[in-house]
Amino acid sequence: MIAQDHAAPTPAFFLAGGTGISAETLGNMILQQFPDVRFVRQKIPFITSVDSAREAVAMVDATKTDEITPLVFSTVADEAIRAELMQTKCAFIDLFGSQLDEVERVLHREAAHKGGSAHAVRSQTEYDSRMKAVEYAIEHDDGASLRAIDKAEVILLAPSRCGKTPTTMYLALQHSIFVANYPLVDEDFESARLPRPIEPYADKCFGIVSTAARLSQVRGERRPGSKYASQAQCLYELRRAESMFRTHKIPFINSSAMSIEEMAAVIMQTRKLNRVH
Repeated sequence: MIAQDHAAPTPAFFLAGGTGISAETLGNMILQQFPDVRFVRQKIPFITSVDSAREAVAMVDATKTDEITPLVFSTVADEAIRAELMQTKCAFIDLFGSQLDEVERVLHREAAHKGGSAHAVRSQTEYDSRMKAVEYAIEHDDGASLRAIDKAEVILLAPSRCGKTPTTMYLALQHSIFVANYPLVDEDFESARLPRPIEPYADKCFGIVSTAARLSQVRGERRPGSKYASQAQCLYELRRAESMFRTHKIPFINSSAMSIEEMAAVIMQTRKLNRVH
């Protein structure tokens, strides 16, 4: 095996017949196993014809040098298009082919080899469910509304800028979960009680904290030099929040070193919100 010259980053391409979300996710899972290598990533979605595959091959091959071989991750299902993509001079990692062959063998069925996205609308009912969850999340973001708060399946509690909103939107959009989130503010830290509007729903609550350093950094980008962004204020709020969560036996996680996907998975498992599709 010839080692790459790591003075320059290695190009990594994610090719797909649909949006490229799956190719990007699976490819990045592999790239994360090489933390000492720098990558420059690019997604090429909607490769739906042999001609577009040929254009994609030309694009990725143009980045190959004598020193660096780009990585090409593909989830394209169509056999003819896949065959064209495999003409690349780069390292081609087929995330679809060999796995599909194995599933065909186990099921004793031939796959349809359909293109498109794994995230496409599978049914109108499922789509409507997701959109209702998103609408609910928007209405109940950052404590903006308490209307129908009893319909929330989970209520995220956290000091400002700990990651409530993106986690809320991910749970709604990806899993059709009705999520409200409520910010903990100065007056909430004066006692160990839950905020009054949320108090009746402690069994639906889930807390999010961070580290003082990370929270200070995030807040500093919004309001530099403010008390709000100081490490002392962040540390105070985080300690009070953790004390509140422990007092009321509310599960919580630290968002400083977790992706939104990981946070969502923990929340769903803890609150038993896993969906069967």
